Amino acid sequence: MRFHGLAVVMAALLAPGAVAALTPPEGATATAEEQVALGTVAVPVGAHDGTHVPAIAAEGAITRRAWHESLDGRTTMQILAPLRDRLLADGFLPILDCAADSCGGFDFRFATDTLPAPVMHVDLGDFRFLSARRLTRAGPEYATLMVSRSSTRGFVQVTRIRPAAAPETAPRAEAPQAGDDLAARLDRDGRAVLPDLDFDTGAATLNGGDIASLQALAQYLADNPGLTLMLVGHTDAVGALEGNIALSRRRAEAVRAHLVERLGVPATRVTAAGAGFLAPVASNRSEEGRMQNRRVEAIVTALE
Repeated sequence: MRFHGLAVVMAALLAPGAVAALTPPEGATATAEEQVALGTVAVPVGAHDGTHVPAIAAEGAITRRAWHESLDGRTTMQILAPLRDRLLADGFLPILDCAADSCGGFDFRFATDTLPAPVMHVDLGDFRFLSARRLTRAGPEYATLMVSRSSTRGFVQVTRIRPAAAPETAPRAEAPQAGDDLAARLDRDGRAVLPDLDFDTGAATLNGGDIASLQALAQYLADNPGLTLMLVGHTDAVGALEGNIALSRRRAEAVRAHLVERLGVPATRVTAAGAGFLAPVASNRSEEGRMQNRRVEAIVTALE
């Protein structure tokens, strides 16, 4: 898994406007245009690990577009690149960006929300996949790209999952929640901020005492044996982005270590990643806002 677009102005993460439509270019042949008012898509967040593809259950209004276009000597990477750039320009942060073998080949392709042939042709030895996420005032929005080819044509599918409702105000930082509220939020939203973790600027150390949210999270995993989680660390905006991404990952890894080593959660049930300061929940102009941005978020990645 790799994070890209480090030069993108990430204030767009909270922009209310819709991303520029990813539509067939001039000369392409559209093969599908599907819209679902409310549904769920499993959005891959990691490559096939030998047993399954880690995924987020993204719920909302779903749009699927597919087309094919003349290959003109291009590679699947060359077809993907301008589409990915357009997503980045509109504030999306890639989650997973992989090619056929690194994705997991056959097992990965058939775990994705990809339309069947002939609408969408996928060469199992030559395809590219991208999943991405941005925060909007209505909540998280997801996009996936599947790109492949035949001998003469390039094939593209774009899937978008937008929040079903759009409140008028920007998202607020999540307030501290009791253990039962944490479980309810994970069930309802597939994500929850762990509210009682306190990180100083530049630090990734948890205190050695009991932490209510982590005890609740361990119990939630015990109550849901088929579920896996990704812990995503976040920082305030003090310092350079590269260092903050590394710091945020260390914070997530510290939480994972606490769950595994102190609370007995199986290591295979939780993974860790870092997003730096790219997804703030409050203004970095005040100490209060920076404290809220120094956080770790739990995201449901699979439920078997």
